[in-house]
Order: sequence, then C-alpha cells, then structure tokens
Amino acid sequence: MDRFVDMKALLVDVSIFELSLWLSGLLLVLVLIGVRVAFAAAFIGFIGLCAFFMQKQGFDRGLVTAAKLTGQIPHSKATSYALSLIPTFILIGYLAYYAGLTRYLFEAAKRWIGWTPGGLGVATVFATAGFAAVSGASVATSAVFARIAIPEMLREGYDKRFAAGVVAAGGTLASLIPPSAILVIYAIIVEQSVGKLLLAGFLPGLVSALIYAGLVIGLARLRPSLGPAVGGFTWGQRFAALPGALPILLVVFIIVYSIYFGWATPTEAGALGAGVVLAMAVWQGMRWRQLHGALMEAAKLTVMIFAMIWGVLIYVRFLGFAKLPEAFADFITGLDMGPYQILLMILMAYVVLGMFMDAIGMLILTLPITFPAVMALNGAVGDAPGALGMTNEEAAIWFGIIVVKMAELCLITPPIGLNCFVVAGVAQDAKMDISVEDVFRGASPFFVADVATVAVLIAFPGIVLWLPGLMG
Repeated sequence: MDRFVDMKALLVDVSIFELSLWLSGLLLVLVLIGVRVAFAAAFIGFIGLCAFFMQKQGFDRGLVTAAKLTGQIPHSKATSYALSLIPTFILIGYLAYYAGLTRYLFEAAKRWIGWTPGGLGVATVFATAGFAAVSGASVATSAVFARIAIPEMLREGYDKRFAAGVVAAGGTLASLIPPSAILVIYAIIVEQSVGKLLLAGFLPGLVSALIYAGLVIGLARLRPSLGPAVGGFTWGQRFAALPGALPILLVVFIIVYSIYFGWATPTEAGALGAGVVLAMAVWQGMRWRQLHGALMEAAKLTVMIFAMIWGVLIYVRFLGFAKLPEAFADFITGLDMGPYQILLMILMAYVVLGMFMDAIGMLILTLPITFPAVMALNGAVGDAPGALGMTNEEAAIWFGIIVVKMAELCLITPPIGLNCFVVAGVAQDAKMDISVEDVFRGASPFFVADVATVAVLIAFPGIVLWLPGLMG
C-alpha cells in the first residue's frame, strides 16, 4: 500500500516534461528487451496520460480521464479513411503470390537480364522491384522470392550467401515503391498527402533498384564465382515470357495512373488493384484454399500494423501534452551547425536504432519527435524555400522518402534485420544450407548501396519531388 502511495505521489508531483524523458527512455528499454512495440508504447503512453491528468484533475478523476482518452484513440484512428488502404495494398501482394504471378515475373526477368554478370541476381532485383509495385510489405516480398529465386540461383552455381543477400536486400524495395504500407503510415503520422507520398517513392525506388543491380554486376565482375551469367535464351523465348508478367505491370499502371491523374483516391486505387489481381488470379486457376491463404496472411499483417499504430498514437498523444517534440525542435534549431550536418546526425541515429528495432516500429516511435525538428530546421514560411531549399510541404515529402529509405537499412542489418531472418527461415524450411549469419553476410554490401542511394536523394531532391510536383 505504501508503494502505491509513493507511486501516486511521483506521478502527481514530477514535472511532465521530465517524466516524458524518463518514460521515453523506458520505452526504448522495453522494446530492446523484446516487448512488442504496440504494447510497450500503449503502456508508456497510458502512464504518461495518467500523470498529466492527475496533475490537472486530481488522482481519481485524472485516472478516469486518461483511461477514457486511451480507449478513444484506437477507435478514432480505426475509423480513419486513410488507414483503409493498408489492407488493400497488402492483399494485392499476397493475391499475386498465391496466384503464381511472381514466378512469371521472375522468369521474364531471368530471360531478359540473365546474360549480365550475376544475371540471376540482377533479375531478382528487378523482379522484386516489380513485385514491390503490387505489394506493400518488404517481409512478404523477401519471403516470396526466397522460395522462387534462391533455389534457381543455387542450381546455377551461385554463392549461397550472395543469393540470399540479394533476396533479402531486394525485398526492402517494397518500402519505397508504391503501394508502400510504410509510406502510408508515415503520411498518417505526419498528416501529409498519402497520394503525393506514394508517387514520390516511385522514382527513388527505381534509383535504388538500379544501384542494387549495379552493385550485383560489380561484385560478379570482381568475383565471377559469386554469380555466373545465364544465357541461351532466344528472342522468341524472351517475348514468350512477357504475357505472364503483364498482370503485375497492369496493376502498377492502374494504381499509379489513377492516383496521378486524380481519377481515384489511394484507397480506391488500392481496392481497384486488389480487384484486378483477384480477377486475374481466378482466371489463372486460383482455388478457395489459395484465396483463403492470401486473405489470412493479409489479415494477420494488417492487424499487426494497426495494433502498432494504435499503441504508438497513445504514446504520441502523451508526448503532445508533455511538449517534448517542440522542445527537441527548439534544441535542434539552436545547434551551431549547418542544416545538412544536423540532418546527418538524425540519419545516423536512425542507423543505430535500426540495429535494434523493426522498420515500422522505429518510424512510428521516432517521427513524432524528429519530424517537427526537421520542419523547424527547414523553417520555410509560406511558399518560400527554407534552409533545406524546399517549402515545408516539399521538405515533409522529401524527408519521408529519406527516412523510409533509412528504415530499409534495419531490415538487413544485424541483429534485428527482419528480412534476413525471413529469408533464412524460408531457406531452412526448404532444406537449403543457409543460416541467418550467411544471409547477413550476403546482405552487408547492400548497406553501402543504400547509403549511396540516400546520398543521391539528398544531393538531388528533385528525384523525390518531381512526380508529386506534377500532380499539383
């Protein structure tokens, strides 16, 4: 009983800002020791809200108010129209996989690009980029191509680490190329246009794929034993492989074209894309068991993402009351450093966090603090460019692409790199002699490629802003 009284006194008497610092540190500790982000964030947010309202309304009334607000946040966000497109984007990818469309895509890429050094690796990169354009989940993309591409590369004598690393890194392209679930989450958290952010990810995703392909070719030239070229396909065989890949290309065209010209909202475009893929899958012989599998996988991933968003938004509401984001923004703008130096410090922090947290969890935990800081750093007024050479709306879109690309790093970096664990798990299920360590070693060169991509996007922000600018 005495301990309860002491805790009550602590919550009522301590400074809310000071408490927010301690609770944020505790949240990081909880996540690092393995507590799910959704539960850890919701718990910390609830404790913080209790402390805030207890100071305003007293212990009993404050506790009731905090409990009511905590219960209202998930409901209010669950009814958000923007969130409804996440399950449709995820469903598109799983329908395409269960319908066998991904195998056609890989086969077409192999026949057209296999003649290059490391040809099957290059084909895997572009096939994952194509599948990423109909799948909003990096993990799903890696899992799909671990089943398709790795056995093919091993049969052709590819180094097992190299083959696994290409698949793990190629899966990260789904984070950038629309439809991207993580870009939608970013747009919701920072309250920016979902349509513009999805379009903004298209060209950077293509640039990232080209840099990956260049890295694969370069490594295969330096060490031909990593991945020999695969030739012997006639022009007739190459053109014969195209019809099987056309359904995915058609869905990409429908989604991007309808959003770009404003014929459909992103949610409507996602639903239309899912309907087109379902019709094509049924036409190609999809059975009820496959459809059931696609629906269940999409539902599981959707529930996980929604739970994370709900939990973190409770924590974000507490941060708003504690004014921690504003204090961090003031601290950032008060540093005696150039804007790009400060931006580099923020990105380096993401590299470190990415070693211990998953991509979505890292973004939704940090964006409430880092996004206001970057906007304050830019400091644009109206339509005039700020310190970063952009308006605040442009800076918000540009920073979204940069930070999502940084989040991709945590998918292939130890010890948490989720894509690497997924690829290793699929390989072990298929009796391939590939360990988690092999996957991490194979994916390590792609860390350099991702850093190069981020550098290109920082140096040439027009790559990010061109398509959203045309959208108007």
